[in-house]
Amino acid sequence: MEQVYIVCKSFVDPIFIIFILLLISFIICLRASKKKGGVLFLLLTIVLLYGFSIEPVSSYLSYKLEKGYIAIRPAEEKAMVDVVVVLSGGNYTIQALGKTFPGEATIDRLVHAVRMYQEYDAKYLVCSGKGNSKISGAEVMAQMAEAFGIPKARIRIEPKSENTYDHAVEFNKMFIDKDIRIGLVTSAYHMKRSEKEFRKYFKKVLPLPSSYLYHSPEDTSAVRYIPQSQWLSNNTLIFREYVGQLWYSIKDF
Repeated sequence: MEQVYIVCKSFVDPIFIIFILLLISFIICLRASKKKGGVLFLLLTIVLLYGFSIEPVSSYLSYKLEKGYIAIRPAEEKAMVDVVVVLSGGNYTIQALGKTFPGEATIDRLVHAVRMYQEYDAKYLVCSGKGNSKISGAEVMAQMAEAFGIPKARIRIEPKSENTYDHAVEFNKMFIDKDIRIGLVTSAYHMKRSEKEFRKYFKKVLPLPSSYLYHSPEDTSAVRYIPQSQWLSNNTLIFREYVGQLWYSIKDF
């Protein structure tokens, strides 16, 4: 019965509804139109929407992007971090409440960063990122970190950076010693580009990825093949990251 409930919930996803409407439109056009060009274009649209909205395709694409960080860290890497730096994943403000909240990616990254700070017994936790709100993403994360028990004296705030390139540049200004051992925390899909930027200034960078888009399939249920907004959203992040990697490669050329 639980599987039936899960399948029924997936039927109300906006992407699934759009997919069904497009499929009905295709059948109507196929019967009514003698010109096949438009029908074939509609069919291509349906195929692409379906492909990019199902779990198996999203899992494959996310694995290809994150596979370099899907591994167990060797034991000898323990206790080799001086500073853990966490990159903001965005924040937002609700004016009626007069409050600024961390975005979902920011929460995932910060929680993981706090764990890594404690696990590696680091000296400092650096919260990095500006954001679009009055209160910077770095300040929001710093408040959360303090609430999680990190001493205020051990927290450093970098509130100026607006992108991956800036994160590394501004962090570089904070530490004169270029031999410090850095634990870099960001989302797994964003790690490759971030690590590359930080390694321009520091030799010892240990990637500590959080919030993977990829996850191992738990079963082979039919739900995995029903179009869902979640997988389309994941694939959007993946394609944007590939564009980001390409753009940064052009800048470095």
